[in-house]
Amino acid sequence: MTLPQDATIVLDIGKTNVKLVLLDVAGNLLSEQRMPSTIVREGPYPHHDTERIWAWMLDGMQMLARQAHVGAIVPVTHGATAALVDDEGLVLPVLDYEYELPASQQAHYAVERPPYSATHSPMLPAGLNLGRQLVWQSQAFPKQFRRARHILMYPQYWAWRLCGVPASEITSLGCHTDLWQPSRKQYSSLVERMGWSRLFAPLRPAWAPLNTIKPELALRTGLPPDCRILCGIHDSNASLLRHLTATPPPAVLSTGTWVIAAAPGLPLDGLRENADMLANSNALGQAVPCMRFMGGREFAELAGSDAEPCGIAELQTLIEQATLALPSFAGASGPFGHRGGSIVGPAPVNARQRYALATLYCVLMSDYCLTALGVNDDGAAVVVEGSFTGNPWFGRLLAALRPHQKISSTDDSSGTTCGGWMLHHWRRAPADRRQTATPLHLAGWHDYKQHWLKVLL
Repeated sequence: MTLPQDATIVLDIGKTNVKLVLLDVAGNLLSEQRMPSTIVREGPYPHHDTERIWAWMLDGMQMLARQAHVGAIVPVTHGATAALVDDEGLVLPVLDYEYELPASQQAHYAVERPPYSATHSPMLPAGLNLGRQLVWQSQAFPKQFRRARHILMYPQYWAWRLCGVPASEITSLGCHTDLWQPSRKQYSSLVERMGWSRLFAPLRPAWAPLNTIKPELALRTGLPPDCRILCGIHDSNASLLRHLTATPPPAVLSTGTWVIAAAPGLPLDGLRENADMLANSNALGQAVPCMRFMGGREFAELAGSDAEPCGIAELQTLIEQATLALPSFAGASGPFGHRGGSIVGPAPVNARQRYALATLYCVLMSDYCLTALGVNDDGAAVVVEGSFTGNPWFGRLLAALRPHQKISSTDDSSGTTCGGWMLHHWRRAPADRRQTATPLHLAGWHDYKQHWLKVLL
């Protein structure tokens, strides 16, 4: 049997799951493997279990190599994460951005960080500003930090391990790091002030082949020696990639652990730091207004561990009895991260009602973010990517709130797989398999939204 040729492996490292996805030359799914992401609590601070990922990844690639001739591997990862390496490997563990950095450092970093007007990177809690992580590591572990030859963004760390070539790339640099100026397409004043310019490897496009896989890894996995390792990309920007060629580009809701509303083409002057609004850099280097909340995490919190998909009846019941979920249920993130989450009205009585409430909440939060960005109900399209495409009511409820917009969803439940494939087949558009959402007109749905906004604001 002839194996499929020029297949792509997408290494997709999210905050919740790690995946290996094998795609053929046309972008069709051939195989997928996944495992939960884990955080190691022992050691100097909570950190990503990179060695567990590495061992699992090599075993998985060995299996995938038997199913197709792999032409390229594309790393795609979550943001706010970097690796400090010397020639041998990590000099410090890869810090978990949810680690609450010492409060004593907060005031010092507030003085060091560049102004929001330069970076459009809001001041965020824990380690969500990557610059704050790096400043703290340089002060708390000066000996190890001085050993570092490179600061690698997380996708490029995995590319480096696979092929040995260090690189930097703008989508991860431009993701609320305080390290990058999206409008000017250059490093921020923090990088120069801290003396880090020499630590950042040359900038390469996300689709650039850095090198072929290391020979010893080709032997270990059975992958072809000419398998190329691509530079890689930040996961939300992978989701955005397929839409950048549209005229005008649609607004995109990238859904997963985070729900990120992106509005390509809109100006940055409406962004507000205190609302967790930011400018990301897309793969082409363009600044993209964004707003986000930790929607996947909040959905899980509201729905509970025994979540059971609901029907229309449960949605209608919660609307009629005015049961509201008010943010935030995932700590200090999103436009209402300063408040604690609460439920107003009769509480859900079973797993299906909890799923329904989580759905209503995430639809209202997504709608709020789109409106705040300036994505108005005026005919512009909105595309839903990622895990929420598997919720049968999310797109339909959003479409009912925005009757003059076309709301659609893609067939990529991870939101990142297609973007990774596109980097291997650069400028080649995948087949358009979007499904248009039919509005779900529930009695009282619009009044429910207005009531939610009134109580919230």
